[in-house]
Amino acid sequence: MNDTIHKLTTIFALQKDACLATPYPQEAQRKNNLKALRIALLRYQDQLTTAMSEDFGRRSEFECKMVDVLAPALQVDHALTNLRRWMKPQRRKTDWLFITNSAKVVYQPKGVVGVIAAWNFPVIEAVGPLITALAAGNRVMIKMSEFSPRCTEVLRHMLAEIFHEDQVAVFGGGVEIGQAFSNLALDHIVFTGSPAIGKEIMRAAANNLTPVTLELGGKSPAVVADSASITAAAQSIAHGKAFNSGQACVAPDYALVPRGQIDEFVSAVVTAFKHMYPDPVTDLQYTSMASERHADRVRELLDDAVAKGATVIPCGVGNGGRIVPLQVVTGVTDDMRIMQEELFNPILPVIAYDLMEEAIHYVTSRPRPLALYYYGRDRVEATRWTRDVHSGGMTINDWAWHVFQCDLPFGGSGNSGIGSWRGPEGFRALSHAKAVFTEQRWFPASFFRPPYGNLIQQMSLKIFLGDADSSLAEHNPDIMDQTTYATKTE
Repeated sequence: MNDTIHKLTTIFALQKDACLATPYPQEAQRKNNLKALRIALLRYQDQLTTAMSEDFGRRSEFECKMVDVLAPALQVDHALTNLRRWMKPQRRKTDWLFITNSAKVVYQPKGVVGVIAAWNFPVIEAVGPLITALAAGNRVMIKMSEFSPRCTEVLRHMLAEIFHEDQVAVFGGGVEIGQAFSNLALDHIVFTGSPAIGKEIMRAAANNLTPVTLELGGKSPAVVADSASITAAAQSIAHGKAFNSGQACVAPDYALVPRGQIDEFVSAVVTAFKHMYPDPVTDLQYTSMASERHADRVRELLDDAVAKGATVIPCGVGNGGRIVPLQVVTGVTDDMRIMQEELFNPILPVIAYDLMEEAIHYVTSRPRPLALYYYGRDRVEATRWTRDVHSGGMTINDWAWHVFQCDLPFGGSGNSGIGSWRGPEGFRALSHAKAVFTEQRWFPASFFRPPYGNLIQQMSLKIFLGDADSSLAEHNPDIMDQTTYATKTE
């Protein structure tokens, strides 16, 4: 462990020196880096998929490639298309007092960006921020989860083929390494994980005043409106909870369903799951729980719910171990653990509501979720959920597709995260927006220097501030009257 911590500090020093030597990589170099990364992803797709599946015990090959290979490949394509526009300095207006001069914003690389990836989608959560960081001209150090050892080795080997360690470096290790990593004086940290660990990362980053991007999660609701197709909503939500066995930060955590349609919805979810996975035990496209501990937690959560009056409807038969089919839970109350903890597994609590106002209150009275899903055809309702209810992102009439749109930001709000690492917002987050003001040679700046009181200075103050008493009276006569009265009575 000490050797790894020593290597952390050594590589960090190398990358800082490299930033000083090349503080602003040109567009051509950034594009070459991104193209090399895309080629590597395609070449290593099978090795990465095998490694991720072995780390999990069993993981869907299609889901591995779609999320952890295809999604970052498309992100590279998007960055290559938009990089020149992102890098271009933005002209800004000068204040009227400084007219004839020029102002602009230049996006500088921040320096060394630290990426701390989670275990559930280890490649996209490491490579996704890496793509944005490289596009912004940064150096990158990646800390992988200790629960992804095989994927870490493959990713390290893949990236070492195309990048020197002074540009991109990959580290594994447990809690001690993670703590040492987050305590480095990095120029930015991108973290994916739980809110509890996110607070620890932010606390460590504060020691160095390091800015952070935190993608944390939370209990993302799926709201089924009266105007929705129950069958279509159930199929979508069943897919969202079965995808990666629910081990996704944007998985629907619970469903809010009109009271009179609960039975129809539950039946449709069960039917949808059985159609997708007739036999979860033998179907290699159904992902296992990542560890025995995660599987045991599913059973503990269900036992707690049943003990407090809930009904559990299994959507299939598991193997008593890490293969756990979707479990629908009705009769849910707030004192159950399934409503107090982010689930991150294939449990779907179903909560009845009578009026849409109740559903909105239910969501807004709780911590802000990472994702929000509204199913319905009422445009007024959809607009209200979009405008008035806070969440990191939102998909209407399906789940999670907003996460796959490269031109949209991806991040949380409140308890579910800070900032975004994707799209133009991600590029700006991993860049320093440097304000640049250029003064023309003939601009009369000397008029604003001491000794104060010259005609130009007096005129400027008069034009922009006016007379204090007359301005106050003009905008609020009542206040002026009170001021006058107070003066006269003193």
